[in-house]
Amino acid sequence: MTVQTERPPSGPAAAAKETGPAPDAPRRRPGGSGPAPYLLLLPPVAATLVFLGWPLVKNTLLSFQNLNMRQLIQHLTEWNGIDNYTEVLGNADFWNVTGRSIVFAGANVVLIMLFGTLVGLLLARLGKRMRITLLIGLVLAWAMPTIAATTVYQWLFASRFGVVNWVLDRAGFHGMADYNWMGGQYSTFFVVTVLIVWQSIPFVAINLYAATTTIPKELYEAASLDGAGAWKSFTSVTMPFLRPFLFATTFLEVIWVFKAFTQVFAINQGGPDRLTEILPVYAYIEGIGNQHYGMGSAIALLTVVILLLLTSYYLRIVLKQEEDEL
Repeated sequence: MTVQTERPPSGPAAAAKETGPAPDAPRRRPGGSGPAPYLLLLPPVAATLVFLGWPLVKNTLLSFQNLNMRQLIQHLTEWNGIDNYTEVLGNADFWNVTGRSIVFAGANVVLIMLFGTLVGLLLARLGKRMRITLLIGLVLAWAMPTIAATTVYQWLFASRFGVVNWVLDRAGFHGMADYNWMGGQYSTFFVVTVLIVWQSIPFVAINLYAATTTIPKELYEAASLDGAGAWKSFTSVTMPFLRPFLFATTFLEVIWVFKAFTQVFAINQGGPDRLTEILPVYAYIEGIGNQHYGMGSAIALLTVVILLLLTSYYLRIVLKQEEDEL
């Protein structure tokens, strides 16, 4: 008589162990999820093509046409090749506006990043109540519509009843009592710069404060044990964590400031004497204002190309610095 001490294998797992995997069984790749991710990407890709791709294609086609009011009324399409680009690139005004736009964007971005970083670091050092109060003020400034903010600044810097002139007069600068801030190139740019910097600081400050909350406190404790002071802790602990954020935010601010059409045009419509025009305003005045729509389209497309060149150069510098650190 024999006694069976072990149960014979049963069930699918045991059967598979005995017989081995079926040779024709399909094998799924690790992480394979089928077409679902691609289907989820379809709506944003379609929206990008409709709202960004088609206007860009249409603008490109218009830039190769002689399109004025006569062609619009008569529904004519007159192709003129690269004549619009030749005329724009051969015009000294275009290059003056381009240089002005680059300097204007550079000055604004430097000020935005400087003051935004300082405010963000201040948020990290404040107590809870003061931090919440300052955050509410930043969010309100950030949420204000651009036209509304521009109107407020026009009132503040008005020549006769503006608050800024009144404060300067009371402070002893009596020559500023009726000063016309919109009457000169540099004074107009000053007002626009203050407006743009004021609107942009909340974005930089709030994001930088959020970045500081990810820094482990143990690193500051270790730096303190090593005898590092406040400045040494900032340069050796805080800055390495914030550097990627600063690079990315600077990239976004360059794009945002370079195309700051609304503030410049609403303040003084590129005046006085078109001395405060930047490229988006220049394209609008030449295209819509002077009814040279093909010319305006060419300027707009060249503006996109210049912005791409500037941002690609900046990205190249950033990537090179990251490679050097590695």
